[in-house]
Amino acid sequence: MLMNMEKLLAVANKNNFAVPAFNISDWGMLQGIFEISEEKKAPVIIAIHPNELKLVGRELMKAVIERARNSFLPVAINLDHGASLEDIIVAIQDGFTSVMIDGSQLPFAGNAALCREVVRVAHAAGVSVEGELGTIGSTDKEAEEGNKIIYTDPDDAAKLVRETGIDALAIAIGTSHGLYPKGFVPKLNLDLLKKIKAKVSIPLVLHGGSDNHDNEIAESVNLGINKINISSDIKAAYYKKMREVLKDESVRTPASATPPCVAAMKEVAAHKIDLFRAGGKAQLYK
Repeated sequence: MLMNMEKLLAVANKNNFAVPAFNISDWGMLQGIFEISEEKKAPVIIAIHPNELKLVGRELMKAVIERARNSFLPVAINLDHGASLEDIIVAIQDGFTSVMIDGSQLPFAGNAALCREVVRVAHAAGVSVEGELGTIGSTDKEAEEGNKIIYTDPDDAAKLVRETGIDALAIAIGTSHGLYPKGFVPKLNLDLLKKIKAKVSIPLVLHGGSDNHDNEIAESVNLGINKINISSDIKAAYYKKMREVLKDESVRTPASATPPCVAAMKEVAAHKIDLFRAGGKAQLYK
């Protein structure tokens, strides 16, 4: 059941849970995420970064869309961290039902102007828009973003929503892209989340949701986060298992190598679905 993210997250906002947005970069990952989401009867967002789209090829989007349409789950397909209007237009042409425009590195006025232009183009096509205000950090070489966290200002958040018409807002409260280095203890500013939620009525999004303490993530959902992006955690599990499997030199076909990797990834994804209270929530979309 393919839909845009505005409709998907409106139900989460009303019922106080978060929809996982799983970043995928190959067909095995996609199938595994659909399988575990269907087992859990959980709404799901398939997130694809522009770099991942280049890796798999735009042609794969037709198969992704078909898989979503054939599922009984509510599904949105979201462009993750689009950097330009060109990225957004390509995504709309390829069938994404939602786009994220990341103008967080720009001054507020530039970010707002970019969001307004994306909203104008995307809404005309029935595609929802996620913006971002504040910046999250980066903890490893696999993540492209910088490592400085600029926390979201609640008044600016309300202003950005009011002036642009975006459908969801990614905020910075202390998360980072990637996996945290050994010994590092992340800390989310949950008091700041409360202040932002008090001023912003649209769904709030948490990027860099991998490798954070479960209790803080669970509390962020309690306090109003409705979408959490997960990439590093599922990919770490997938490729860790792949490295183990490929130690056996007799393994030489995807049919032998891929299933155990998908199974390891599904275990992590299942935990996230439960943590976000998304399990069983597909029944709310009727």
